[in-house]
Amino acid sequence: MEEATTVLLLVFVLIVSGDAVNPGCECLIYSETYGKEVGIFSSPDYPKPYSSNIDCLLYSFIAGKNEIIEITFKDFDVHKTHLECETGHFVKVFLHVDRAEVDEHTPWSGLLCGGLADIPHVLYSSGPGLVLEFHTAPTPLPSNATGFIGNFRFIDRRMFKTEGAQLPGSVCDYMFRSGDLPASSGHFYSPRYPSSYPKNIRCAYTFQSRSKERIRVVFEEVTLQKGDITCLNRADVIKVHDGRAATAPVIREVCNEVAQVEVLSTGPHLYIEFVADSQWPGQGFNALYEFQPAINNTIDTGGLGQNGPSVSASASSASNCNYTLLDSSVAKSGTLISPGYPGPYPPRSSCLFDFQGRGKERVQITFTDFSLYHPTDDPKECDSVDAVMIYVLVDGRPEKSESFCGESIPMSVMSNGPKMRLQFQGLYSASHVRGFKATYVFIEDYGIRWGRQLPDYTCAFALSSNASLTGVVHSPNHPGHYPRDTECHYFFYGEHFQRVRLHFTLFDVEGMLPCEANSASDYIEFSDMMLRDDKYARSCGQLQPFFVQSESNFFRVTFRSNDRLDATGFNATYRFVPYDRSSVQLNHPAHTSHATYLDSRPLLVIVLVYFVR
Repeated sequence: MEEATTVLLLVFVLIVSGDAVNPGCECLIYSETYGKEVGIFSSPDYPKPYSSNIDCLLYSFIAGKNEIIEITFKDFDVHKTHLECETGHFVKVFLHVDRAEVDEHTPWSGLLCGGLADIPHVLYSSGPGLVLEFHTAPTPLPSNATGFIGNFRFIDRRMFKTEGAQLPGSVCDYMFRSGDLPASSGHFYSPRYPSSYPKNIRCAYTFQSRSKERIRVVFEEVTLQKGDITCLNRADVIKVHDGRAATAPVIREVCNEVAQVEVLSTGPHLYIEFVADSQWPGQGFNALYEFQPAINNTIDTGGLGQNGPSVSASASSASNCNYTLLDSSVAKSGTLISPGYPGPYPPRSSCLFDFQGRGKERVQITFTDFSLYHPTDDPKECDSVDAVMIYVLVDGRPEKSESFCGESIPMSVMSNGPKMRLQFQGLYSASHVRGFKATYVFIEDYGIRWGRQLPDYTCAFALSSNASLTGVVHSPNHPGHYPRDTECHYFFYGEHFQRVRLHFTLFDVEGMLPCEANSASDYIEFSDMMLRDDKYARSCGQLQPFFVQSESNFFRVTFRSNDRLDATGFNATYRFVPYDRSSVQLNHPAHTSHATYLDSRPLLVIVLVYFVR
């Protein structure tokens, strides 16, 4: 009860008398925090249930000339009477007003209803004004919805100033030229950040370094839209081109909500385009740029760095037990061996190798010999024994993705971005062990050898019947585990009288039904067009061999993995076949982990199987 009294007193202090633009609205004006770091606002009678028939209650926040408003909801409970919050009980949000005044013609930014989990917890204005408009239905509530309470504060908008030079006549095109900037690093933002960006906007960020420099960009926070839709089907997307303009090859596509996405140029130019065509814009992005020397023995390795100097490995072999940086600018491939190989490594050995790729490069490591001392009976238990460990970056932090120990040769591994770490710990050793030998290579094709790689996507391959009527497609790094945080497309192009038939002989994609974000699943998506095709269900999990046949002469297979877990992926053969209307369609059964192997069964049996289903 004491807390509720405090809230009511503070709101009373902050009420300023004034006429609302709409005469039917009551207006609460918040222009100061009265010496406190934050102020408090709440719905009427909070935490008691709010009343019905609140026609229009305006919460108007007014900041200074160079300030914006941040509001943070601590609790939110507005009864949802409509799926889109358009009628009944809702809070209408105006983020892009200069004078904190609204009328029936003022465009609003969003509608809020439901619980705290249904809304963004933090909202920002794009200028010195922000308005919340609270409505409740005229009929009594069927539940005891308590409304909302939150904090507000005024912050300096200059904290989010893009540090490049805005091009004349443009809305959001910027040039970053190394010699013209006061510092070698800085930040750039989407329009209006940290508020929501405008609809139907295109921005270009052009980076030009000196001839012996390279460009590093880290998208620290990206909030476009929620979900796990592929970047191919997102209206709002960031594309990074390794060159001067949009005609240069795409080395990274960013969409949805991600953090700490790093990109490194191969040359002195980088071009980033941000396209926003969705109906409901997100918050946008906050990114760091840095001009770096082309070859730098103390280059920032992100979350994989360690204290002390880095050693750039210029030879094809690295076996010393120091910290070694293997940069693709120096060598595209090489060999790693444990100390003393092929003899026993000394006890208490510790080796560390950091890999640094550029552009769309990923590092792939293939073990050719592996013999480590293992004192326990469980060959898969690699904690506190001699082992090789693989680390990848997840949200900018190193995370162990693989541990190998014992005598079995591990499958190949691939990084989830331009960086990866291999660590060897030889705690004990023994006279009969040989250690390990591995080759590494920086590749751009993700280990996918079939089809023509397309420069307009990070990972996409065209497979045409003109080039070959048959072939093989598989997940990146197959037969090893596929990398995390990866999206690859396989586009099949046949003649107008042809269809493509795929036979998946292996299918192991981490996830569970319904193969979507709420189950944190990786997935395979099929479509007869570039857009998502509802007649094909997403596929994930471990499936028995199955067939999929297209219904047109174009077919798309998309593989997408998140940053959680990985698996062995998929392997499939494909064949372009003549289209026959009377033929039986052998499509993968939707949402099942028991797909039936149909390769050599009689036609009658196939019909019966599908009839029973």
